[in-house]
Amino acid sequence: MGIKNTISKAMFTLHCKGKIIKFDSPIVMGIINATPDSFFEGHLYDKPAEMLVRANQMIQDGASILDIGGQSTRPGSQRISAQEELDRVMPVIENIHHHYPNTLISIDTYYSTVAKEAILAGASIVNDISAGNIDETMIDTVAALKTPYICMHMNTRPETMQQDISYKDVVNEVFTFFEEKINLCTQAGIEELIIDPGFGFGKTANQNFQLLNSLSIFKSFEKPLLVGLSRKSMIYNSLNINSKQAINGTTVLNSLALLNGASILRVHDVKEAKESITLMELYKNAALV
Repeated sequence: MGIKNTISKAMFTLHCKGKIIKFDSPIVMGIINATPDSFFEGHLYDKPAEMLVRANQMIQDGASILDIGGQSTRPGSQRISAQEELDRVMPVIENIHHHYPNTLISIDTYYSTVAKEAILAGASIVNDISAGNIDETMIDTVAALKTPYICMHMNTRPETMQQDISYKDVVNEVFTFFEEKINLCTQAGIEELIIDPGFGFGKTANQNFQLLNSLSIFKSFEKPLLVGLSRKSMIYNSLNINSKQAINGTTVLNSLALLNGASILRVHDVKEAKESITLMELYKNAALV
């Protein structure tokens, strides 16, 4: 009797500004924060040339998408206006798109005005941590732009998301959330949806690990699954280290996410994430022999 392989490869396509791009294995999204308070690259905020060097390194290391964000969404962060966010991200998007026109750029925003201007400037994907719950015009705007939409689960808003965490069953509630959001986005006319369980966004460390342990159930939606675990508190608090020391823990959890169906890894450290994918693909292929 043969042993049936239960590990499936991640295969999906993205339609970005008239281009059909097929991915036959998981991919890496590199994080570029155009904010002055990023723990990882805040020192690059006012240095566009150095930010371009960082983008180039991520591309060389294997990033398929660069995710540009101009607003901190860490717990307790203070919201900035759409105009201030535009002032931060537009020069970065324009510069990267000019130098690397074939690289996919996603705009990390919950403002529809920022999403629209970013797409016009060269971005191809909208990454919204609020899934349209902060800006009620976001979903219709994305549908009109005909661009892929990353829809993330978050408890309330960044300012308050860690203050009142109450789930009876976090996995079931996040699953139900996506059932409703996928239906809403489809009705609005969004053709390509990527789902993100929102690790660290209004969830305790234990709830984050519950989601990771049950990640494979989200494959039933037949949508690309984005996972953002990079250097998060569920890693460094659990290991009694700080975020800058959390690369090894990130790699471990990224590997578990890949085993459980992740299609996109959103990370600060592209090279290490790409290596995890390479080794995981070899592991999966060996199981098929």
